[in-house]
Amino acid sequence: MKILFLGDIVGRSGRDAVCDWLPRARKEHALDFIVVNGENAAAGFGITPAIAGELFKVGVDVITTGNHVWDQQDIVPYIAKEKRLLRPHNYPDSAPGTGVCLATNARGQSLAVLHLQGQLYMHELLSCPFVCADEVLKTYPLAGKANAILVDIHAEATSEKMALGHYLDGRVSFVVGTHTHVPTNDTHILRGGTAYQTDAGMCGDYDSVIGMEKSAPIKRFTGKITKGLKLAPATGEATICGAIVETDDKTGLATRIEPVKLGGVLV
Repeated sequence: MKILFLGDIVGRSGRDAVCDWLPRARKEHALDFIVVNGENAAAGFGITPAIAGELFKVGVDVITTGNHVWDQQDIVPYIAKEKRLLRPHNYPDSAPGTGVCLATNARGQSLAVLHLQGQLYMHELLSCPFVCADEVLKTYPLAGKANAILVDIHAEATSEKMALGHYLDGRVSFVVGTHTHVPTNDTHILRGGTAYQTDAGMCGDYDSVIGMEKSAPIKRFTGKITKGLKLAPATGEATICGAIVETDDKTGLATRIEPVKLGGVLV
């Protein structure tokens, strides 16, 4: 199978670029599944039902989020019903929604998507993502109920993401990091056959500070003043960042990983 994953979509610039490219990308790259992280899609903070619907309409199979999942109030009742929109699975069970989705395409292929959030340097106090992954994989063993398994680890620390990649090596198809909005140059296949990238980067305007218009973040750093300095997404041409992973039909392990970097200032 061929699976496309795109990093954090930031604001309208990122949304427009992704929505314009995806219908062509599915045909040009013969994609079987498309997964995107959409937690910054609504003006940089969270995602709305309308934006989620827009992404599903252009071919996205599953949307992951992260620590900004609850920023838009109207997402709470929506995520409770829409199983293709995930919040981190290691949130408390009382939180609406789920962090696991089993997507099936027209050819009968299945992809399990597991969404986790890291513990290091994150404000939320969540359950251990390593233990959470172990529990989920009891239900979704690779090449069992799922032909392939993708794990989005939304975390600040590169060490935590890398440790999870090695911990799950050989048990999932692809471990990819999100949250820091900067693509890392380490796409490779681990020894056990799991594709890995520390951070997919963002889909947004890189002439910015992690997707936000530059002036307010710079003033925050230089003047230590936060009140009245509203963060807003940069509106220039977006760079689409992510990766395409190919998997073996029998084992579900990765046979190839190729980074995606299209448009904007990075290209």
